Amino acid sequence: MPGQPNILELQKIASQVRRDIVRMVHGAQSGHPGGSLGCTEFFVAMYFHILRHQADFNIDGKGEDLFFLSNGHITPIWYSVLARSGYFDRSELSTFRKINSRLQGHPATEKALPGIRIASGSLGQGLSVAIGAALTKKRNKDPYLVYVLMGDGEQQEGQIWEAAMFAAHHRVDNLIATIDYNGQQIDGRVDEVMSLKNLAAKWQAFGWEVIESDGNNLEEIISQVKYAQTITGKAKPIINIMKTVMGKGVDFMEGAHKWHGISPTDEELEKALLQLEETLGDY
Repeated sequence: MPGQPNILELQKIASQVRRDIVRMVHGAQSGHPGGSLGCTEFFVAMYFHILRHQADFNIDGKGEDLFFLSNGHITPIWYSVLARSGYFDRSELSTFRKINSRLQGHPATEKALPGIRIASGSLGQGLSVAIGAALTKKRNKDPYLVYVLMGDGEQQEGQIWEAAMFAAHHRVDNLIATIDYNGQQIDGRVDEVMSLKNLAAKWQAFGWEVIESDGNNLEEIISQVKYAQTITGKAKPIINIMKTVMGKGVDFMEGAHKWHGISPTDEELEKALLQLEETLGDY
């Protein structure tokens, strides 16, 4: 993508993207606002500053970085940044979760939405796909990187750990995975549903290089992902354990697992929008 916005510009994009998220979920009266809001800084940093990608979308992804979303329920944030970085017209955001829309509740491929390479949301699978894509790039001598985002509740899935073993064993060192660690999942706090204990130690034991970051701090996200880039190619996959706040940016949603998958009422939407500056124009 041409140009790299500075931090102030990225913050303005993030505010507008948060407006998109709450409006989309409200308009559909379904969707997942909590995790989307919590990951806003991460997606904005990735799509507007870090990823070497092309809005002129090619499904093969040769000669560019690839991004996969494993926790596919947080499509509101992904669709917003895809639209606002030029993959499709932002007016299409108004069709979110509507009949015959390309913007399904989980990412889908049958309607060929630009930016989406796999259907996802069956938790546990995205890491495996990203590893396959990374190995393909290595075999094709393509020097670009593969990124994947997972949820923290998703770490309760067995396939994650099979994939983790595989990637370390095969030295998949052109892969940077990130975990959205907001501590909440649909049934409550992650620690109460099934505690992850020392997650960093687990990934280290599986042979990964582990970094940690504050996922709601744009400067830190950029700094840590760029650091991760410097340690690719050294025979180890990389995992970024990223702490976020579910519902970040809307005070009555912050830190509450109830906002994992419900839509705001008319009154709640109005309250949310009053907290989020319109910086780039609503869709």
